[in-house]
Amino acid sequence: MALTLYHDRYRCTGNVEHPPELVVLHGWGMHSLVWDDVMPALLERFQVTVIDLPGLGRSPIPGGEYTLDYLVAHVLAVAPPQALWMGWSLGGMVAMRAAARFPQRVLALITVASTPKFIADEHWPVAMKAEVLDAFFTLLQEDAEGTLIRFLSLQCKGSDTIKRDIRALKDLVYFHGIPSRNALVGGLRILQQVDLRDDLPSIQCPTLHVFGERDHLVPVGVSEAVARLQPQAQTAIIKGVAHIPFLSAPDLFMAACHDFFQERGLT
Repeated sequence: MALTLYHDRYRCTGNVEHPPELVVLHGWGMHSLVWDDVMPALLERFQVTVIDLPGLGRSPIPGGEYTLDYLVAHVLAVAPPQALWMGWSLGGMVAMRAAARFPQRVLALITVASTPKFIADEHWPVAMKAEVLDAFFTLLQEDAEGTLIRFLSLQCKGSDTIKRDIRALKDLVYFHGIPSRNALVGGLRILQQVDLRDDLPSIQCPTLHVFGERDHLVPVGVSEAVARLQPQAQTAIIKGVAHIPFLSAPDLFMAACHDFFQERGLT
């Protein structure tokens, strides 16, 4: 591929002879620095590859239609040959699709505040109403930066640490400059249109789905629907947090991950 996504690989700091590889993927409008609060804990067990999605953070935006499969293809191009994958929100959708379509690449899967389908319909009622995301899409055409800040604020709504969370996201969002407008529009369109309910049953690797108890973007009730689609998967609900559990309550988030790692013999 002509343009390569920004990625970096951090060495394990723990006393681990052969540390497993871990890929972490961020969500819409953000970049890989959003994982900084939990990175020290992850590095105790893993070699961690951070990747900025196309047009976000430090990554260029290669040509082509900005679809979920486009994101997966560009991430696979820079990810280790085999790794555990952890994806937040939109990044969770990328990780789910990769695990379903490229099982030889994804040894285990953790999704964080993610869902196979962001938009509610008659068969998927526990999700965001279509008109809410439609309104964000309309506003995005007029005021990309303002829409981004509103969306980030919605991610924090309901959290016990809402003020701190909003402040942290606002500090991070422009750290590497203004996100590509095409990436924002394309990413929001993915959230509007993608349906991975047929992908989940085909995911055979060890899987943990983490949800925030007070998430307004991915309601906690999604956990039950996901469990029906992928009964062999584990779920964890982090109390008192909204859409960013690893930022709002990093210790609780890592405790849930550590339990999963130990039960599945992943470290």
